[in-house]
Amino acid sequence: MDFVTLNNGIKMPMLGFGVFQVTDNGTCEKAVSDALAIGYRLIDTASVYGNERAVGAALGKSGIPREELFITTKAWISEMGYANTLRAFDSSLARLGLDYLDLYLIHMPFADYYGTWRAMEKLYDEKRVRAIGVCNFEPDRLLDLCQNTDIIPAVNQIETHPYTQQTEAMHIMQSLGIQMEAWGPLAEGRNGLFSNPVLSAIGQKYRKTAAQVVLRWHLQRGVVAIPKSVHKERMTENFEVMDFRLSEEEMQTIAAMDTGHSLILDLHAPSEVERLYQIPCNN
Repeated sequence: MDFVTLNNGIKMPMLGFGVFQVTDNGTCEKAVSDALAIGYRLIDTASVYGNERAVGAALGKSGIPREELFITTKAWISEMGYANTLRAFDSSLARLGLDYLDLYLIHMPFADYYGTWRAMEKLYDEKRVRAIGVCNFEPDRLLDLCQNTDIIPAVNQIETHPYTQQTEAMHIMQSLGIQMEAWGPLAEGRNGLFSNPVLSAIGQKYRKTAAQVVLRWHLQRGVVAIPKSVHKERMTENFEVMDFRLSEEEMQTIAAMDTGHSLILDLHAPSEVERLYQIPCNN
């Protein structure tokens, strides 16, 4: 497994396993157990996913030493604000059955996320979380946050895949020392990614699938990726991307696929913001 060193010296696996939309607890627990057995050590969840207990159950049964795991969860919009976030953190930790988190993230750049960031700085100072960061912060909000906080985020998890490459955001994060992490690294299979002729042609050279080519592309860009699947064979396939390397020409070919706009989540759309505010965080 390849690792990246975050801006506070913590090492984070470059390839992890996400559980977004895996809402059935039995399915989620099995998926996480399978992922851990395959070799994944970075597990990414969120309070709003409603599956922290299932993730925690799989972690507890795995027998893997805690120090080998890298567990991420997130505070939802309704959990923003200093006191709210401190309570939300305790609740997430209890559901996960853990004594500390490796990474705690602000899920969306809405509501009182400044109050939340102060709470997260407190949790970090108390060593209850090893690193803190954000999700879905576009360059303007990320820069503003960094100008008004004591601790620079370690990670910004954003929509990133060949159709939405976030090149400008990446450059800004690099200048700030913030690690870019891709949610939806395989574009949720949209736009025919798994059968894309460009990606498939590159894959044939290495005897790899289009999905494996994309994950390799993420890693070579220095981007942490957290693909999701409930199928063990697909999890295994996603994990087998360390034994080949794309050429610079192939990297540029994939770069040309960028559409320059969001494919999955457009946070500039008022209707999308309204929809997100209506999502309850029930656990």
